[in-house]
Amino acid sequence: MGRFSVIMAGGGGTRFWPLSRKQMPKQFLNLTGKDTMVNETIDRIAGNVPMENIFIVTNASQAPLMEEMTAGRLGHGRILAEPAARNTSACIGYAAVAIQKKYGDSVMCVLPSDHYVKDKDAYKEVMDFAMELAEKTDRLVTIGIKPTEPATGYGYIKYNKKMEEIAHKVGETSNKSITAYPVSDFVEKPSLSIAQSYVDEGCYLWNSGMFVWKTSVILKYFEKLLPDIYKYLLEIEEAIGTEKEKEVLERVYPMIPKISIDYGIMEKADNVIMLDGDFGWSDVGSWDTLDTLYDADENNNVAYGEQIHIDSQNCIAYGKDKLIATIGLDNVIIVETEDAVLVCDKSKAQDVKKIVEILQEQGKENYL
Repeated sequence: MGRFSVIMAGGGGTRFWPLSRKQMPKQFLNLTGKDTMVNETIDRIAGNVPMENIFIVTNASQAPLMEEMTAGRLGHGRILAEPAARNTSACIGYAAVAIQKKYGDSVMCVLPSDHYVKDKDAYKEVMDFAMELAEKTDRLVTIGIKPTEPATGYGYIKYNKKMEEIAHKVGETSNKSITAYPVSDFVEKPSLSIAQSYVDEGCYLWNSGMFVWKTSVILKYFEKLLPDIYKYLLEIEEAIGTEKEKEVLERVYPMIPKISIDYGIMEKADNVIMLDGDFGWSDVGSWDTLDTLYDADENNNVAYGEQIHIDSQNCIAYGKDKLIATIGLDNVIIVETEDAVLVCDKSKAQDVKKIVEILQEQGKENYL
């Protein structure tokens, strides 16, 4: 059975404004100083699946830039362009029918395009195990991350600690070093107090948004739990590889209901297994997570670009062309770009997307 990876790369990364823009969203940024986030994602999963078996789903407006940015990595026809943004269920369903139509039933690994992984060897081991588990058991497999703090920007997965290592006990896989747990519940982004209770309870992991399953298995769940989406997927599948493919996709895709895969399937499915992804993960979702990419100084300041900090601590400062100098600041984020400057309290980093919403309301497209 073939193994494939699908990278979801259609987001706007609004919490990384003003660096992330419509024409250059977060997945195209080089935040690590090594390569763009989407290319790092491609290179990382290429350790588990052949490079020619990696697909990217992005929106049609970003597809030309995606081809340019990933040149030399992906095979022909590996970028699937969405005519409209319809959330993750549509994105994943589209990729599933495209792979199954062309290659038959396959193991499909679904990844966001903009995550950071520190330990690539451990990542490869976990993903290999996840694909083996999905292939042999027909389970929906997801990857959880042990919380390092009561973060409110992540969803959480509750697992049954009493049934840990269930996959190993029944001899379903060969890897004995990674723990698999049956999932009890998926929880949306919580308040700080609830997040703290999850950390204290010890049976919740962060939802990484990484999934592994057979194409046939996930499509059966679409048929069972999301029949309104499934009927459109069948119409798209029938057209794939024909002269009508583009016309059908552009006509049908905008009619697909907007539902996330978590809400539409994962929260309702009864066959979900979670692996503990202990490989130094961060979704680098907002400016306050930049400390996962760069070492802090003796005052816990994280700096990118030319900086001077006097009596300042716990700050994150990102600059390109201008010197950033601070005096007496604590817990502040400063971001400088060519046409905008962001200054905010670190505790409000998740609210940066509200600035983008206001700019949209005011029609200030030059800042978007």
